[in-house]
Amino acid sequence: MKTLSRLMVLIVAAGLSLSAAETHIDAAGAYGQTAAAATQPPGDGRLNIIAFGAHPDDCDQRAGGTAAKWVAMGHHVRFVAVTNGDAGHQTQGGGALAARRRGEAQEAGRRIGVEYVVLDNHDGELLPTLDVRLQIIRQIRQWHADLVLAPRPNDYHPDHRYTGVLVQDAAYMVLVPNVASDTPPLRRNPVFMYFEDGFQKPNPFSPDVAVSIDDVIDKKMNMLDAHVSQVYEWLPWVAGTLETVPTDPVARRRWLGETRALHPTPAVAAALARWYGAEPAKAIRYAEAFEICEYGTRPDEARIRMLFPFFPR
Repeated sequence: MKTLSRLMVLIVAAGLSLSAAETHIDAAGAYGQTAAAATQPPGDGRLNIIAFGAHPDDCDQRAGGTAAKWVAMGHHVRFVAVTNGDAGHQTQGGGALAARRRGEAQEAGRRIGVEYVVLDNHDGELLPTLDVRLQIIRQIRQWHADLVLAPRPNDYHPDHRYTGVLVQDAAYMVLVPNVASDTPPLRRNPVFMYFEDGFQKPNPFSPDVAVSIDDVIDKKMNMLDAHVSQVYEWLPWVAGTLETVPTDPVARRRWLGETRALHPTPAVAAALARWYGAEPAKAIRYAEAFEICEYGTRPDEARIRMLFPFFPR
């Protein structure tokens, strides 16, 4: 018994190289593994895209359509929720809610074929600490990311803001071997880009790239539909519109499309015209847009077209 106790002390003293906060969900449904055990994309020459949101469902809302397009072309997409979402509900909370939201993320990922990772940090308590930064760095390295997507650090929700800060702080450090030395560094800084948002101060979102998602809008809505606790319960409750959510599943799904499938802003419409041409862009009803972050590789037009292989030549 003494020998066993001594061994346990040595294991704890040695420390686990990866945080227990890093729990994994993939499209096949496995979760609860450490990030080291999470799958890596095959080295098949396809694109590796990783997107970070503060909560399970954030990436889906900002990049679900573009992700569906990448996956349909054979590229590899991972969504990462930096918190487990255990505070985002009006009647549930804690471990039960976190487990529910992990299950929703699992189903959402399965529906369009993206891998979903949920980090076990508490919802509403996220801070830009070194520990969480290392979690982000490991995720980007492990995925061998060509492109990293994240929110801008101006937002109403502190978790959203700090997710943006954390990804910015990781942007250069993914190259530094002595930081998170348990995970091999990248040899080239990925391109980092921001999701679209509507905040105006200190500066408004400025779309460098806009992608038509008309052909996958149903896939995006189907993905969001998996996040029942959010799109049909929590978010309508916060907005004071819970009583307008239909109970019939078919009517509810139609309601989701009417309330969540938003049309391009004038700025996004202008970006669509740049990439698709003025006349074709006028017919685009739904789009997702992204702004280049200065902290990663600065892509030229050729690299943007390589990362977003959807645009006409």
